[in-house]
Amino acid sequence: MNNVMTINGHPAVISFDPELNMFRGEFVTLNGSADFYASDIAGLKREARISLDTFMDLCKEKGIEPHKRFSGKFILRVPPDTHEAAALAAQASGKSLNQWVGMLIEQAIHT
Repeated sequence: MNNVMTINGHPAVISFDPELNMFRGEFVTLNGSADFYASDIAGLKREARISLDTFMDLCKEKGIEPHKRFSGKFILRVPPDTHEAAALAAQASGKSLNQWVGMLIEQAIHT
């Protein structure tokens, strides 16, 4: 994934904010907001570490679990014709719709 930076094992999604003319990072697997800004990559890494350390310290101090829990379930809404075509493709491949979509997501993650 091109726009993901990992700091101390924690992934952060990186984007560019044209209004601020800065890069913005956000740790997305944490149980709260931990974002950071910088104008260059070295600064982004430095600010990410500061943001992450601050977030982790605050969680420890307040007794909060720092990591989000993911259930493995989510709702996906698509147009009815897309749903029908996906159900057909899944059945044709010998999979349930859930298995088929899960496979496609796995493939997309690993490309």
